[in-house]
Amino acid sequence: MCKIPFAGKVLTLFFIVMLFVSCSRDEPANIDSERRLVEKTIHNSIGWAKNKNINLLYSIIANDSDYTEVHPNAHIVKGFNEFKKAEEFWMNPDFKAIRYEIKNMRINFSKNGNVAWFFCMLDDINEWKGQPANWENTRWTGILEKRDGRWVIVQMHFSFAAE
Repeated sequence: MCKIPFAGKVLTLFFIVMLFVSCSRDEPANIDSERRLVEKTIHNSIGWAKNKNINLLYSIIANDSDYTEVHPNAHIVKGFNEFKKAEEFWMNPDFKAIRYEIKNMRINFSKNGNVAWFFCMLDDINEWKGQPANWENTRWTGILEKRDGRWVIVQMHFSFAAE
């Protein structure tokens, strides 16, 4: 029988523990970096409107038929092509993005780190023909997927609290 010195046993035990800890992670190793990228994507999905940077918006919305968006009035947008139909409204000179505020942002990640989901409260302050067109105290949830090294939004849901 081979005798392992005490220091060797401690070192072996250390590596076994480290192996289990690294394999049981619930989030990706670079979670802080990924969280910042996801948060930036979420902000850009609203913030693009200030300068009407439609290319930025289209770069962060999943460009496929599975994209889904649910509005407070129960309108459901199904697929990227239907999503693009709103361009007529957003790019109209009568629409003006004033400001937005995201509060209480919570972001979680799948175990393999390629899916993230979020919850926050949104104040989206806009004008249509000089009149307020706001979503205030809006509950906003969404799902993002990391595709080709970048985060894209695959689903969003907006709702207002019942009075």
